[in-house]
Amino acid sequence: MPEWKTIFGRLTIESFPIHEPIILGTFAVVALLGAAIVAAITRYRLWGWLWREWFTSVDHKKIGIMYVILGIVMLVRGFGDAVMMRAQQAIAHGGAEGYLDAHHYDQIFTAHGTIMIFFVAIPLVVGIVNYVVPLQIGARDVAFPFLNNLSFWLTASGAVLTMVSLFVGEFARTGWLGYAPLSGLKYSPDTGVDYYLWSLQIAGIGTTLSAINMVATIVKLRAPGMTMMKMPVFCWTALCSNVLAVAIFPVLTAAFALLLLDRYVGTAFFTNEAGGSPMMYWNLVWMWGHPEVYVLILPAFGIYSEITSTFSGKPLFGYASMVYATVVITILSWLVWLHHFFTMGSGASVNAFFGIATMVIAIPTGAKVFNWLFTMYRGRIRYDLPMMWVVAFMLTFVVGGMTGVLLAVPAADFVLHNSLFLVAHFHNVIIGGVVFGLFAGIVYWFPKAFGFRLDPWWGAVGFWGWVVGYWIAWTPMYVAGLMGTTRRVRKFDDPDLQFWFVLAAIGVVIIAIGIFGFLMSIVMGIVRRDRLRDATGDPWGGRTLEWSTSSPPPAYNFAFTPVVHRLDAWYDMKGRGARAPQGGWRAIHMPRNTGTGVYLSALALVLGFAMVWYMWWLAAVAFAGLLAVGIGHTFVRDRDHHIPAEEVARIEAERLANTDG
Repeated sequence: MPEWKTIFGRLTIESFPIHEPIILGTFAVVALLGAAIVAAITRYRLWGWLWREWFTSVDHKKIGIMYVILGIVMLVRGFGDAVMMRAQQAIAHGGAEGYLDAHHYDQIFTAHGTIMIFFVAIPLVVGIVNYVVPLQIGARDVAFPFLNNLSFWLTASGAVLTMVSLFVGEFARTGWLGYAPLSGLKYSPDTGVDYYLWSLQIAGIGTTLSAINMVATIVKLRAPGMTMMKMPVFCWTALCSNVLAVAIFPVLTAAFALLLLDRYVGTAFFTNEAGGSPMMYWNLVWMWGHPEVYVLILPAFGIYSEITSTFSGKPLFGYASMVYATVVITILSWLVWLHHFFTMGSGASVNAFFGIATMVIAIPTGAKVFNWLFTMYRGRIRYDLPMMWVVAFMLTFVVGGMTGVLLAVPAADFVLHNSLFLVAHFHNVIIGGVVFGLFAGIVYWFPKAFGFRLDPWWGAVGFWGWVVGYWIAWTPMYVAGLMGTTRRVRKFDDPDLQFWFVLAAIGVVIIAIGIFGFLMSIVMGIVRRDRLRDATGDPWGGRTLEWSTSSPPPAYNFAFTPVVHRLDAWYDMKGRGARAPQGGWRAIHMPRNTGTGVYLSALALVLGFAMVWYMWWLAAVAFAGLLAVGIGHTFVRDRDHHIPAEEVARIEAERLANTDG
């Protein structure tokens, strides 16, 4: 073997898609955009500022913002895959092949699901939770600030490794959950599954660490007087979501580790040969996969609860029942994963148990919907953009819930399981529940993070684009599914189906307008920030503690730790005529920034890339580097600092002046 092949493993010139015009064009656009961004940062000498203030920051607020930025960037990439799939399906009917061959289409299909769940939904949820929860519980930061920084950069490294697969080698063609035995070495000998596994292993470790951190933060760092039953509902949903994540992500990590052993070492955990079983992989993956839906949707439920209460001008109806419903959903979410296998011959008793469990989990979810409606009842509702997202959610998500109950019936699932009806149901729940909630949360807390609101006109464009586009894009898929159209297909023999796919493609175009409107609401919000500025720190008339501090909050969040007496602590304080402290400032102890998280994540990225391409020497170097940097960090003693009392006094004086002005 030539020496260069030994050095570069299986990476050759053929690994670069120089003969693929679509991929080559995409690479050119991405390269030009990246070069322009690098040039601009260099031109304005921002590298040092970015490194000091953002990349190495352990401030939960900045880390939360970086998570959201990552999620938005990956949303554009993942939606691009969706556009390509819908365009292919709209034209490939009655013998027409379309413009994507099966090899390329299957990669896009897999990348879309992988990116949207792991690198869009999770970062956006984690980002909003990261930003808001410490403020809502009256804490100065999370329990483990360095771990927070490391969690973000591990997630970002996983996203980068996934993006690299677009231009070097190829991505998996196995579907977004990497089903065995298709993901085994026998059927997928190329780099695709390796990219998939290593990127998700790296990002999954980051998500697990973040979940542990947030559970510890909520349990241990609440303000004096804030008992568990005085926490905002969003904190409860974040707690339950992260408890679930701590429980399920190690299961996914273990499943991927066993699959990696199958591919790299030659074991047979998930093959029919040598005593293995593909069904074991499917069980492990769905033991993660279905609770993961609730990891995402529970924080969205918390967002809807905060917004409904604020914009109805009332306390949330049935607070205790909302808490109990959240806990019940958390427990029951562990008992429903096997409804994905109703067609696998598990037997009537097993199917009946999991079918009933799936129906039962709809009860606490329905209770939440009624609580939101009763909160709105006789309230002074203000239909600002966050509240519009709530109403759109309730109208959309309920349909997804009803189709979910239908699929919980094993006999009905047997007919609909492999149809586009199921795909429409999944997107109904994720878009109508999670995505709408994330946009609502971004609009709601944006002025808290940056001190000015998003542009309302472009925000409305984004809202109507998403809502109208969703219904036009996915209602035809319900119809096509009921007609028996199967999923995971790139072309269709029946030309009569084309109408439904063309209609769905029109819906995707409208969603694209919605995404553009959302992005423009940010851009124009920045352009018009003086007109949209909020000096009060409480632009919506909020009820929870994050609205009691300035917008954006100082690094330390609160000059003095608030004392909580009732639920809706900030509303209670306003009712009591509470005033901001005028003096008595003290130095505030805070964690110090560190670049260790960046170094560790960069080395993890190199390790993952080296393992994908069988560059064993580079993998060894990267692994040794991980050990060295990790051990070296344990010897660092200078991990904190104090913000002087004079600095605190200056910041608080500016805040009071702005508020009075």
